[in-house]
Amino acid sequence: MNSHPPAVTVIGLGLMGSALAAVLLDAGCPTTVWNRSAHKAQSLVDRGARLTGTPREAVEASPFVIVCVLDYDVLYSVLAPSVDALAGKVLVNLTSGSPEQAREAMAWARSHGADYLDGAIMTTPPGVGSPEMMFLYGGPDDVFDAHRQTLAFLGDPLHLGDDPGLASLYDVALLGLMWSTLTGWLHGTALVGAEKTSATTFTPFAVRWLTAVAGFLTTYAPQVDAGRYPGDDATVDVQIASIDHLLHAAASRGVDNALPELLKSVMEQARAAGHGSDSYASVIEVLRSPAPDPDEHNR
Repeated sequence: MNSHPPAVTVIGLGLMGSALAAVLLDAGCPTTVWNRSAHKAQSLVDRGARLTGTPREAVEASPFVIVCVLDYDVLYSVLAPSVDALAGKVLVNLTSGSPEQAREAMAWARSHGADYLDGAIMTTPPGVGSPEMMFLYGGPDDVFDAHRQTLAFLGDPLHLGDDPGLASLYDVALLGLMWSTLTGWLHGTALVGAEKTSATTFTPFAVRWLTAVAGFLTTYAPQVDAGRYPGDDATVDVQIASIDHLLHAAASRGVDNALPELLKSVMEQARAAGHGSDSYASVIEVLRSPAPDPDEHNR
């Protein structure tokens, strides 16, 4: 590792921005910070950060500028008065947003002479700094490669390609996976909880099952890419029959069934489209071309 870590600026000191700055300080980076509410910087200042009074001073302080604020409107409102100071800088935007916003921000940054990377933080603040946590980046290869070592202080830096929008796209796709998984676990926990089984008792079984589910993903990915779904493990028809058992068990115990009913609906759409004897991976054909809204013609 470089014995002289580079100077870095962090703009935005919410929970995540503060975690980013703290990790950079721990790594030995001379770290400059700015936040609208200056008092939020005090603990970082006590650890050696330099607090500036304006965003311009913060941008001018370092060649490498990380921005982590509420949204893109805030990003522009903070940086717009100091755009001339961006020339020659590397701007790493870790603000959550859409792929379209990321692409617009890259064009904006380049128009002011700055290199740009758009990033997505795949962890909560306590996970920042762990090499196990993914930080996804989109933007030019040469910019990423030149600063990979600095980015590695924050977590495992994974480059998705030149398109800055890919980080945001992967972010929402992975969050969707997380929410679906957590809600499925909570539904199962509510179900067994109706029989006085605690969440802590059930969860080791859920975690072990998720290991098997990860294997299903690996099996189904090539099928999705090829558009062919051999039903040699468990067909959509079999899954529909199985989910009926879940619906019955949950209804009998007063557990909300909105989630499994939604899943069954998608499976039934796949069967109606001719995929009843195909693997569960064929459901993606429904997700790619969802059924029309039956109320659309009344609008």
